[in-house]
Amino acid sequence: MRALPFRRTAAAAPPAARRIIRLNNGFQLLFNLLWWMPVFYAYQRDAGLSDGQIFGIQSIYYIAFCLFEIPTGVVADRIGARNCLRAGAVVMTAANLVPVVSASYAGFLVHFLAIAAGRSLTSGAASAYLYEGLRAERAESHYLRAEGTARALGLAAKVGCWPLVGPLMALAPQTPYVLSAASAAGSLGCALALPRLAPGGAEAGADARRGRRGSLLRDSGAALRALRASPWLALLMVQGVAVFTLSRICQVNLFQPVLLEHGVGESTHGSVLAAMTVAEAVASGRPQWLCRRLSPMAWVSVLSVALAATLAGTALGRPWAVIALLCAFAAVTGFVYPVQRKLVNDAIPSDAPRATLLSVESIVDRGVCAIAAVAAGAYLAAGRLDALLWQSAAVTCVLIPAIHMALHRMSPEKAAARRAKRAAFSASGQLPVDSGSRAAPPVPEQPVPLPVDEGAAPRP
Repeated sequence: MRALPFRRTAAAAPPAARRIIRLNNGFQLLFNLLWWMPVFYAYQRDAGLSDGQIFGIQSIYYIAFCLFEIPTGVVADRIGARNCLRAGAVVMTAANLVPVVSASYAGFLVHFLAIAAGRSLTSGAASAYLYEGLRAERAESHYLRAEGTARALGLAAKVGCWPLVGPLMALAPQTPYVLSAASAAGSLGCALALPRLAPGGAEAGADARRGRRGSLLRDSGAALRALRASPWLALLMVQGVAVFTLSRICQVNLFQPVLLEHGVGESTHGSVLAAMTVAEAVASGRPQWLCRRLSPMAWVSVLSVALAATLAGTALGRPWAVIALLCAFAAVTGFVYPVQRKLVNDAIPSDAPRATLLSVESIVDRGVCAIAAVAAGAYLAAGRLDALLWQSAAVTCVLIPAIHMALHRMSPEKAAARRAKRAAFSASGQLPVDSGSRAAPPVPEQPVPLPVDEGAAPRP
């Protein structure tokens, strides 16, 4: 693997690429600006829902996300990522209005199911559009910074908006949901303004797929064949599961229980969440702070273990130490997210259905989150929060090194070296024989592409 490509500054992006980046920033900021996030637990409790019902809805939400991911990813590859972003914004706008109409168990269940549908429509399509759009403009070297900056801006907006939720709810309890719907409508405006990609981009591929006879099952099969042909890509996706699962479970499901367990009152939860968001936003916008001594793959592994260790540490600390550890947890999440996204995008072959493959990663992630949400509810009901934190850390610290070793063993560099060795033996009329082993099986004709350095000039 190459070292982290963050130190050198790439040439200025062309105007069309800058427009794509600006509109992507606006879309990501508004689409993910959920004003109700800091208060949805209390809001549902006030509506009469029990803890079991609240955590049950969360588990159903993650499972629904899994079920929606493959069909929505395939749809994005067939109709174009830009159209899929527009559809997702429409669904998200409607989803945020459901609790205003029906503040009941059924209403919140429909709300979260619609949220799952809206987010699944954009989870793979957003990254696919940004990556393909910048590549079509020969500005792919700007992808990593653009991905991190969009996330940082979205988090910064939450810091500015979330402290206002309390006073606004005093005026009208449904205000957070109405404002979330208005933000989603704004993201629809950004999606409508996104330019059509140049020939060779994701939309051109979608046009070609629409011109061929086929079905959604055929496109899904193409994505699965790409995964089967590239164990490297599959393992990279699995590597990201620990990051996304730990970050979501901590920041959505365990954030308030951890603080309450250590005597941190509800009146300060908003301030703590704002501090965590600031830490994540700063780190997301500054992946270049990571040194070049480790490869991106190694950084994701190291940071995943750091996430688990930090979360486990919250079981031991005093209130202020717990708050500091939660902020450190958020900062590590901010660093690792854009690096993991770039690794996976670089490993996807150019002719593969990108949005569908990115949805596969989300499916695994949400599936694990669904199981983790049920487990978290059971542990909390039994009063075993500390055991949950320690066991989560132990599983991550065993799983991540194992995945990293497997990735290192099948890395593209090692595969290329093995091919060169076989070619040399073949040229000499001999077969390479390892002591006590059979001849190696044939390797694919085309190697998986290496990650692209951000500072490198775009290839013609």
